[in-house]
Amino acid sequence: MAGSPTARRRRLSIELKKLREQSTLTCAQVGQALDWSGSKVNRMETGSGRVQPSDIDALCRFYGTGDELREFLKSLARQAKVRGWWQVHGSGVPEWFNIYIGLEQDASSFRQYQCELLPGLMQTPAYAAELHSTGGALSPADAERAVRVRMERQALLERPDGPEAWFVVSEGALRNIIGDRALMRDQLERVLDVSRAPSVTLQVLAFDSGTYPVTGPFTLLGFPAPEDPDLVYRDGITDAVYLEGEHHVRAYTRAFDELRAAALSPRRSAQVIETVLKEYAR
Repeated sequence: MAGSPTARRRRLSIELKKLREQSTLTCAQVGQALDWSGSKVNRMETGSGRVQPSDIDALCRFYGTGDELREFLKSLARQAKVRGWWQVHGSGVPEWFNIYIGLEQDASSFRQYQCELLPGLMQTPAYAAELHSTGGALSPADAERAVRVRMERQALLERPDGPEAWFVVSEGALRNIIGDRALMRDQLERVLDVSRAPSVTLQVLAFDSGTYPVTGPFTLLGFPAPEDPDLVYRDGITDAVYLEGEHHVRAYTRAFDELRAAALSPRRSAQVIETVLKEYAR
């Protein structure tokens, strides 16, 4: 079973949609049969509304499911209400990013491309604090909470059951000075340290890498259960996009494969990082 509340909610939505599609009914038809609105059924299937165990009972009676599946779905519904550890930080973490963290916690594979900044799972507290201090979007207290959440998320890469993580980072992210040169020196040392973990692969996309897919940063998350399909995550200043369609995942997987083919090998990437680190030490 999916591990985080967000992943459980997503799995529940997938299973409910599957049951309806197997019945060849629309959301409106199911809603009419149960004296609900079609929009309520749709919200259950998209994860945008709370699903009560009593709702599961009604749906399972209507679809004619067995007791084992009904109890499994009710368990998902109950556990989806549990708050994740990151949600205790309140306004330091926006709601749209709460969703991502929940999915990240349950991922079995993690592929990320960064073209301007270094990956959040590799950032030092000072680097993250500098990023959150700009733009005026967060109060000092919320910025501090956001940094704390980012640091706690990094434990993901140290877990025995953590995901296989593959990062492709543009050389520009290494040379983009956040804060000052001393801060960047510490930050690149942190990147090298994280990249040595057995489950982590890091490649640098050098300035002279030639032609590669033109795209902004994105993350591909894979999950251990075959019933939980991969998804693509892209974020902005005020919101995020989650792409789950097979054609989206296929296109971004192809783009990531092309990016890592164009990037330097992990060994050569480490050498480039060490070279830039030495430049910051002058």
